[in-house]
Amino acid sequence: MLQLTMKTPLVSILCFLAASFLGAAGQFLYREGAKQAHGGLMGYLLNARILLGVACYIGVMTLFVAAFKRGGSLTVLYPIYATTFIWAALLAMCIDGQPIKFVNIGGMALLVGGMYLMGK
Repeated sequence: MLQLTMKTPLVSILCFLAASFLGAAGQFLYREGAKQAHGGLMGYLLNARILLGVACYIGVMTLFVAAFKRGGSLTVLYPIYATTFIWAALLAMCIDGQPIKFVNIGGMALLVGGMYLMGK
């Protein structure tokens, strides 16, 4: 039986890790922009924080394309992007002072364990 193996390059992994941080930053900026937005659709379209959040997601997609161009398995790369929730929690803790409780850390550990198993 022919078995094909594709090793995921480190640069692809690093691109997805950077994309996960940018994705968390984009979510944070969306939230902050939503707090400031007034006046309907134009309030969203002209909001600097929302526009920065959009720029973050353009960066995410650019990093995805760069990573896939260099090769690698989606089953390895996508679980790395799923670490966005960890970055988001850390941003909220550092910027807003939102606590990360022991139960949150336990949930994160379970999710990371699941992502590890998905990548195997």
